[in-house]
Amino acid sequence: MLHIHNGDSATGTAKKTDIPGEHLAWREALVCGPAPGGLSEEEFRRVRARHLADAYGVDFEKCEHELQAQEETLARFSDHEEVVLWFEHDLFCQVQLIFLLNWLAQRDLGRTRLSLIFIGEFPGIADFRGLGQLNEEQLSSLYPQRQRVTAAQLQLGSKAWAAYSSSNPKEIESLLESDLSPLPFLKTALVKHLRRFPSTDNGLGRIGNVSLELIAKGFGNFKSLFPAFIKREPEYGFGDAQLYLEMKRLAGASTPLLKLSGVDRRGHKDAAQMLLSSFEITEYGKAVLAGEADFIRSNGIDQWLGGVHLEGKEAAWRWEEQAQELLVSL
Repeated sequence: MLHIHNGDSATGTAKKTDIPGEHLAWREALVCGPAPGGLSEEEFRRVRARHLADAYGVDFEKCEHELQAQEETLARFSDHEEVVLWFEHDLFCQVQLIFLLNWLAQRDLGRTRLSLIFIGEFPGIADFRGLGQLNEEQLSSLYPQRQRVTAAQLQLGSKAWAAYSSSNPKEIESLLESDLSPLPFLKTALVKHLRRFPSTDNGLGRIGNVSLELIAKGFGNFKSLFPAFIKREPEYGFGDAQLYLEMKRLAGASTPLLKLSGVDRRGHKDAAQMLLSSFEITEYGKAVLAGEADFIRSNGIDQWLGGVHLEGKEAAWRWEEQAQELLVSL
């Protein structure tokens, strides 16, 4: 039996339980950086490895090797009677899940049973954010509740990944109009994704706007900003590294919205440096937050959101909050 978990936290706990089988930590962050469709598996792996290496300060070759190793473990699914996917409700997990469902949908599973543990809450935990919160006993209690993955779930996973990895984000909006009930958390997650696109109001997506608001309210130290952001936007499922990437993007712009301090200027990217960093909103940042200036018109854009590469002096797509839809920028 092979269990696939989202990241190391839940995997580490699962290994301490009496749940039978091999436990694989799926170490990716497909919610950030390029995830373009139409590539071979090797091409896609190299694109992802380059992003992860640049974003998180790790060696490219090591990163590519680790991605390949986990793919090779996944490719040996036929060695197991059952493969169990452990994922929760937030956008981070949903993107990982639809990637894996799409990958598995393209294979002949043969006699291998495919199961899913798929939750958005847990009894006794009022502020449930993910499986990594659970202890050994709590995690073990979910194992008997696993459900067999249906053909409808595999099909929807493939459609959702095709939409997420498409260069045309309108494919996501079209998908939202269809029946998404086989994956009950998918609709909310995909809407959250669309809200990351630059706003028609000020050129910032939801992540940037919420973060600027929090910093303006006094959450300038990153170690206080991150929990405040997670409390405000739990359905993104971001880790501290993903939020920090967005803060650095806003601080590193030619006309910055934030002033970054408390970091090693030699470029070290370890966790301690991240937690010691702090951000202060600039006068320009205040103007953008108030809707009096537009971030993209001042700075241009070079940002990937799934399969969409926004680049140049204007974003090809912007999110209209009132209409709750993407608009083509002229």
